[in-house]
Amino acid sequence: MEKEIVAVLERIPLFDGMRSQDMGAQRLGGLTNRNYRIDCPAGRFVLRLAGEGTSEYIDRAVEEHNARVAAQAGVNAEVLFFDPSDGTMLCRYIDHSVTMNTERFNHHDAVARAARAFRQLHQCGFTFESRFELFEQIDNYLAMVRKLSAALPDGYDAVHKQAQAVRTALSSHELPLAPCHCDPLAENFLDTGERMVIIDFEYSGNNDPMWDLGDLSVEAEFDHEQDRILMSAYFEGAPPAFDLGRMVLYKAMCDLLWTLWGVVQHANNNPAEDFWAYAVNRLGRCKVLMSSDEFPRHIEAVRQGPAPV
Repeated sequence: MEKEIVAVLERIPLFDGMRSQDMGAQRLGGLTNRNYRIDCPAGRFVLRLAGEGTSEYIDRAVEEHNARVAAQAGVNAEVLFFDPSDGTMLCRYIDHSVTMNTERFNHHDAVARAARAFRQLHQCGFTFESRFELFEQIDNYLAMVRKLSAALPDGYDAVHKQAQAVRTALSSHELPLAPCHCDPLAENFLDTGERMVIIDFEYSGNNDPMWDLGDLSVEAEFDHEQDRILMSAYFEGAPPAFDLGRMVLYKAMCDLLWTLWGVVQHANNNPAEDFWAYAVNRLGRCKVLMSSDEFPRHIEAVRQGPAPV
């Protein structure tokens, strides 16, 4: 086992008195952070070492609180150790689970399990310590783009103008906030076949629950039928027009937000991938959705608000 891993484990009370030769570490997936499965006489665990520089834009104390709340709600893996000074975290390993991806979400039962996990989180009765502000983030990224004098993909200005109607509709009513994951990549779901566990609460916050459903639909590339199953499972029946409308509007805004993020990464010469192509693809998907015949109807449903009880 690497000396760095041994040194980290020595900081965690759970491993007091345990010999390093009796433990094993296996590298798991992760783009920004480093994750390891730890096998030892006490069981199996996942050790997360935060990526360098991530604590500059992620409040680790908030993440710890939210991750523990999500675990208490029965949605996240149990958090056994968290050091907010550097983001080191130890969670219990979820046995008999697979990490989800776009292909695995083609199984409709998995989509329904994800919906039920979201509902369990959103309705847990607890509160997160932060708030996700969609349009504030869009404004901030746009300000960064301008500060960097970076070019925007063709057609951005027209989409941004059209998005003002979305912003107005979503701002027309006081929206119910709930503890939300806010970054539901397909890979942030672990499926046991019986239940779905949601992990990685770095970007979590109190938010409109429909953001989580819309964001998952975008990130996992759901088609119309998968969206229908997601919403029907979440609402245990046909979703109200106001809620369905918000979910669809958030799908568009999710792509708009990450278009700007991608432009910023490109302007900063981030070598991780071709972020210009990433931004162009995100904006293209946003344009397709916002130009669909159904999109104005969803805007109107959100503008009108919830149906009278």
